Amino acid sequence: MARIRTLTLSASPRIALFLAVWISLFIYAGRPLLIGAAAMNVAPWMAWSGLMLLAALPILPMLFRGKPLTSWAGYATMAVFSLLLALVLVTDLARGAYAFARWAFQAQQWPAVDPRPVALAILGAAGVLSLIGLFQARCPRVVNVKVPIDNLPEELDGYRIVQWSDVHVGPTIQRRFVQSLVDRTNTLNADAMVITGDFADSDFAEFGDHIEPLRDLRTRDGIYYVTGNHEYYWKPADWIAALERLGVTFLKNEHRVVRNGLVIAGVTDPVGRGTHKQDTKAAVAGAPRDAVKVLLSHRPQTAQEASTLGVDLQLSGHTHGGQFFPFNLVIRFFQPIVSGLHKVGSTWLYVNRGTGYWGPPSRLGVHGEITVITLRQA
Repeated sequence: MARIRTLTLSASPRIALFLAVWISLFIYAGRPLLIGAAAMNVAPWMAWSGLMLLAALPILPMLFRGKPLTSWAGYATMAVFSLLLALVLVTDLARGAYAFARWAFQAQQWPAVDPRPVALAILGAAGVLSLIGLFQARCPRVVNVKVPIDNLPEELDGYRIVQWSDVHVGPTIQRRFVQSLVDRTNTLNADAMVITGDFADSDFAEFGDHIEPLRDLRTRDGIYYVTGNHEYYWKPADWIAALERLGVTFLKNEHRVVRNGLVIAGVTDPVGRGTHKQDTKAAVAGAPRDAVKVLLSHRPQTAQEASTLGVDLQLSGHTHGGQFFPFNLVIRFFQPIVSGLHKVGSTWLYVNRGTGYWGPPSRLGVHGEITVITLRQA
């Protein structure tokens, strides 16, 4: 008991610091709401109470994990306030530059900036951009990518692999969304289908039936899946078993010869432990030497090792492409490869920006994607 009390006390300053920063950011981003409320003669205490309530909403998904209502309320609020934060910062910088120019040129005749129309413009822009971000999150587009492969057999020229990544089935992504992905994928004439991790992000007992539409997926050479980091937060064995019952092949550091001259291999995510510990060498060990090798790995970083193992193409996800503005700009400082087709050593690497989304239901500026990879002779 004394140890628990000591741990609680030691965590208290960090919790207090987090809450102070969190509330400060919400007050800064929510300033247009306070200005708008004052313009409409709303009592200050009511405006501030509303703002504090909004600041509390994004914490609800952490307190009530897996609940659709609290998840939608919390994550949607986080998406809107992320935009408000960026818009308020940009307008403050612009207003500061204008005030400095007004002072520097001694141009007192220049009109002073009225904060009320600025606040209303920010609120309107945040509302419109949030709706656009929601649409882009719920309606992933089809992205066609041609990959030139050295020594590709003629009979494999034009081979089509459809890729999903980071669907994140859970409180805000359920059966209807999965069904739409299946329906659209079935029109793409896929030779093979792959899912590169983070397919599930919730408790299987509550959301397992939402993946049933996968039963209707149609390909010539099968459907292949590897784990991402999020599966390991939710008892991955349950999700993996359900996927296999629906006809999906789980590649646990192993490979399959899907056509004469073509191998699809897969590795688990580095978060995995025990029998799920990532082993790239094992994934391609024993594969036909002259076969074209396609590796599925949730994280793009595996490409460095894959390039030393004769892998021709690696398909990955994980980054979400930053998912939405302004994080799509920030992520480039932390991830060397964020999205798209790149060459790592002798290996082609394609990073899918995510078919679903995590957390905030927004993909503003970073459209979700269903990728059609077409192999071509180099």
